[in-house]
Amino acid sequence: MKKLLLGTALSAVTATAALAASHSNEVKLGIILGFTGPIESLTPLMAASAELAMKEVSDSGALLGGATVTPVRADSTCVDAAAATAGAERLITSDGVKGIMGADCSGVTGAVLANVAVPNGIVMISPSATSPALSAAEDNGLFFRTSPSDARQGQVLADVLVERGITTVALSYTNNDYGKGLADSFEAAFKAAGGSVTLSTAHEDGKADYSAEVGALASAGGDALVVAGYVDQGGPGIIRAALDTGAFDTFVLPDGMIGAALETTFGDEIDGSFGTLPGTDSEGAGMMLEMAEAAGFTGNSPYVGESYDAAALIMLAMQAAGSAEPADYKGKVFDVANAPGEPIYPGELAKALKILAEGGEIDYVGATAVELIGPGESAGSYKEIEIKGGKIETVAYR
Repeated sequence: MKKLLLGTALSAVTATAALAASHSNEVKLGIILGFTGPIESLTPLMAASAELAMKEVSDSGALLGGATVTPVRADSTCVDAAAATAGAERLITSDGVKGIMGADCSGVTGAVLANVAVPNGIVMISPSATSPALSAAEDNGLFFRTSPSDARQGQVLADVLVERGITTVALSYTNNDYGKGLADSFEAAFKAAGGSVTLSTAHEDGKADYSAEVGALASAGGDALVVAGYVDQGGPGIIRAALDTGAFDTFVLPDGMIGAALETTFGDEIDGSFGTLPGTDSEGAGMMLEMAEAAGFTGNSPYVGESYDAAALIMLAMQAAGSAEPADYKGKVFDVANAPGEPIYPGELAKALKILAEGGEIDYVGATAVELIGPGESAGSYKEIEIKGGKIETVAYR
């Protein structure tokens, strides 16, 4: 009996030691996105993409000598800075994450960066926060984004309008950092190209009726209405009021307005409307589509590729630094993202980890032709879309 008890005790000790060892070799990464709020139809696919990269790395057994990566989600709400800050604090203090993929919308991203990430020294890579103001944010070298700044999108959108022969537009934008930053960027670029903005005015999300806002826009007139809003919030309300009153029938749609919900809500009612969102026709984009399909989700939804890339960059920077500590790996993000080095595409993270472990260099191209510039943001490629037969179709790349 004594031998049996001793054997049981030794087995328990061994199992406990093994469990402790496995936990010590676990790296937790936060995913903070608006799982509720004005882009909630987009974020599940963004999270799935980031988690696909994490699973790929865990399955490889090649990160930091065999570490596994565990995703931990938090809700940014997209618009509630206090809720996003609380969620990010939980990720760091309770869950012990070593990096954050997110946030998503620009206002909450800035709040999390200033109030949580910088004070705690945590790296953040956002896949979709596009406000130009974030380019100048005080970040201690901790903040990056795989999406381009709206300073770039405003110019691209203006170019599309000019090429389509549209010279006058009215502009409605969601009343926050994202909407205001994009509206300012677009208006400056459009005017510089000879266009005219008849009225630029903000709308509040969450209203039941936008007839007053659309009345003012209709009075100002224009060949089209630019709606810089969110696909699950006030933006569709503006479009519906414009359609119902006959004020406008052509809508110009920046990235926040583009998603499957747009097709569901309007179908062919807005045929001929068009817009822009980050995207590329690179080799990596095609590989991302195939990987997403195999994993059971849609790979061409907005910011899916950027989310995969953001998660991948965090883990590759860790490998390059030989450490999961943000203070150690934050300086490696640029190194793994840009040339020189072996080009790395989606599905090739195991290959990249091996190269880095052996002291080699990589150039992470990823799903979105990643190239970080300036303060650590994407240089920016865009796809031009148009609504045809009630469906979103890509018609060009820029």
